Amino acid sequence: MRVDLGYYIQMINQIIQDTEAVGEKMNPKFEEVKKAIEDNQLASLSSEQLAEILATFNEGTQTYKEYLAKLQGLKAPARVIGLHKKLVAAYQKYVQGCLDMIASLEGEVDVDAFNQAEQHQDEATDTIAFAIQRMTMLLMKR
Repeated sequence: MRVDLGYYIQMINQIIQDTEAVGEKMNPKFEEVKKAIEDNQLASLSSEQLAEILATFNEGTQTYKEYLAKLQGLKAPARVIGLHKKLVAAYQKYVQGCLDMIASLEGEVDVDAFNQAEQHQDEATDTIAFAIQRMTMLLMKR
């Protein structure tokens, strides 16, 4: 069965756009924690603030898991199957980085774990961008 190229491109584009929108929603909470860490002011974050941050992160990460399931269910065109697998693996790593970041904020904030989670997310984001860029190049070249 032939893969619907238009549908595949549309779905990838939608998932990436939706992922960016979720990230933009979570970013202010991330910046709040990051600034508190950089300014050595973690103690100034109230338990209510941390609970709100965790709620935002949990909600966003749950949405990312749904997007991951969509990515995993997509049938890729033959010429980008390898890149699709790389994209899925990177997205999985991104979701895991989000879960790790949540874990770093539960109870007492673990700064090292928070920073490590951020690094994993950054690495995954770079790989996702690379895979999307290469896919676009290959799929648009006919």
